[in-house]
Amino acid sequence: MRRLPILILCALPVFAHAAPARLTQAGVRAFAARQERAWNASDAAGFFGLFTPDARFTDQARAKDGRVVPYGTSTLAQARAQATSFFARSRHHETSTIRSVRIAPDGRSAVVLGDEVAEIATAGRTRRSCAETEQTIVLTPAGLRSKGQTDTQVACR
Repeated sequence: MRRLPILILCALPVFAHAAPARLTQAGVRAFAARQERAWNASDAAGFFGLFTPDARFTDQARAKDGRVVPYGTSTLAQARAQATSFFARSRHHETSTIRSVRIAPDGRSAVVLGDEVAEIATAGRTRRSCAETEQTIVLTPAGLRSKGQTDTQVACR
């Protein structure tokens, strides 16, 4: 009888390393919805907690002739500081639409393409901002996380 518990203990690591979870369309879309809720709640900790430590945030614009004009890239810490300042001085609401989710063959990452429309009120002035977005979502030990986001400002329709 003593051997049975030892055999079970030896077998546990095999079961603990069962097939890794795979991203699903529904899971990626739910993750993006969590991001949007955190952003709209001005929850910097909640929003930036959904990114990997090495995440990069790129801002650029699409010119009338179709060229992409880069504005710059920020680290996670820089983007969080910018967002915290933005949240303190503005009221905002952002609506995101996912155009496509392309899950990698191994199921461990996905590229998400979408569109965002933001209504921003600052110092009594309200403006509308529109962007095409791209981000890569990855499976981590902590769950789904984004590697960052590229926002390409476009003319609103």
